[in-house]
Amino acid sequence: MVSRLERVSLREVWAREPDFVRWLESNIDVLGETVDLTLTPVERERAVGAFSVDLVAESSDGTSVAIEAQYGRSDHDHLGKLITYLTGLEAKTGIWISEDPRPEHVTAVTWLNSTYDASLYVVKLEAIRIGESPAAPLMTQIVGPSEEGREVGATRREVAAHHDVRYRFWDILLRLAAERTTLHSAISPGQSSWVGATAGKPGLTYNYGLNRHRAMVELYVDRGPELELQTQQIYEQLHESRQRIEESFGEGLFWSSVEGRRACRIGIYIETGGWDDEDRWPELQSEMIETMLRFDRALSPHINELEI
Repeated sequence: MVSRLERVSLREVWAREPDFVRWLESNIDVLGETVDLTLTPVERERAVGAFSVDLVAESSDGTSVAIEAQYGRSDHDHLGKLITYLTGLEAKTGIWISEDPRPEHVTAVTWLNSTYDASLYVVKLEAIRIGESPAAPLMTQIVGPSEEGREVGATRREVAAHHDVRYRFWDILLRLAAERTTLHSAISPGQSSWVGATAGKPGLTYNYGLNRHRAMVELYVDRGPELELQTQQIYEQLHESRQRIEESFGEGLFWSSVEGRRACRIGIYIETGGWDDEDRWPELQSEMIETMLRFDRALSPHINELEI
């Protein structure tokens, strides 16, 4: 004979959340097996500011684990409390036990795991029995930290750090450039790998470019999808004057017009350094500004002759 598994109301087993928390304190190993952690109970209802965490445990490495239990559907209030407990306890692990985790909160915890240096778990709590047997808890991990998530988070933090570094670089460069020319005086620093301003004709832009270990000054030509032929004509007109432009500039430039790509580019790479070489920023920024000034002097007479 095979009996059927039956789910029963949590309140039939533990009338109130505090009753479940007391049971959990004595049976912390059940939760530990669910999330694959070795846990030791420390204290129930520990005060954290004006709030109190349901249960504080300790993991095998001696760090605190905040545990928050919730009957019914998960809500923002309990998610906020769990984050508050983590910061208040200086804990790096939090476990949210919920009778009915909402998909939105599962997604939020997944994002938090990949964004911050913390390990958060969502555990679904149910009560079951087989036949006439006593009711038993059924805990299921819905989401937890993963190596893939940590790698994504590390990449995301690295990208954010790069954005901050580039913003600082452009902020300094634009302020220094404004002391010598008005070419880029009307633009603000950003976080991308380039900043640009009009070269005096529609669709022509003087760009400063920057990557990890190299910089660039260029003229970017793009009249848009409806004037693609005109973009190519402008490039060809300038290319006809290549020798005179490079003689005026003082050295060779790269000329890029790739079939299948609408935009065309003329410029020069600067090998002094990039955004990752902060100790060389003063030298690099000075060279970029000086290069842009020479670049404009060499190109502007020919740009002014364009009939667009």
